[in-house]
Amino acid sequence: MDKLSREELIQRIESARRKLNQSIDEKRRYEEIYEDSVRLDELIEQYIVAGF
Repeated sequence: MDKLSREELIQRIESARRKLNQSIDEKRRYEEIYEDSVRLDELIEQYIVAGF
């Protein structure tokens, strides 16, 4: 994956957070909610590792 700018990463984190919240609100299948949660965690980890 290409290195993202701080702003791009923040936008992706916010988008993933909204998607996760929507999945929870809509009471989607556990697997979908879990996948959305893992994706958000991965983005947060990228942000931390980048030292932002």
